[in-house]
Amino acid sequence: MMRTRFAVLGIASVLALSSACQGESTWVDRTPLPTVAASPYLCKFIPMKAVELMTGVRDPLVRGYFDLTSAGGLGDGDCAVYRRDGDRLKVLQIGLTPLGYSGGVEEQLQLGALPLPEIVPGAVGYYFKDPDSKNNAAYALLVRGKVELGIDLVIGVEGRDNAADVAALMKLIAPRLITDASAPEATASPSPEKD
Repeated sequence: MMRTRFAVLGIASVLALSSACQGESTWVDRTPLPTVAASPYLCKFIPMKAVELMTGVRDPLVRGYFDLTSAGGLGDGDCAVYRRDGDRLKVLQIGLTPLGYSGGVEEQLQLGALPLPEIVPGAVGYYFKDPDSKNNAAYALLVRGKVELGIDLVIGVEGRDNAADVAALMKLIAPRLITDASAPEATASPSPEKD
């Protein structure tokens, strides 16, 4: 009787431990990215709260800047976000260049990328999650005129919708980084008729 009781207690203990181990999981913050950009900002334009949610990195190490007056007002620059731990892995890269090419957007859309909604008038873009990435990588690109704004989520949070995160970040930063200088040429309006 005593041996049976110990056997039952032993089995119960093993089951409890195995259940506890199986139940262990890292909590994932699935809070959607903010819909309005708010301070504090990284590199003057990137909302830190959005970056923390999509990368899982709190108080990240940041390098880079944007100069919206360069390239004839089109702007240029980048912002790289790293973990602060010993490995200092890059988790996010955002780049603004005056070398936009809308044909590349069409190519990616034909390959299966999702189209971005119109974020900035006259701009076209795409976003997608890399299906082969073990790091939950996702990408977004927006082109207007000669300007290109790209987001490369190098290491995303497992369990989040990484593609939705890069699209949401694009909605937050593109209106601030894509200047009026990149607006498509306005169609010439006809001159008023003379009487």
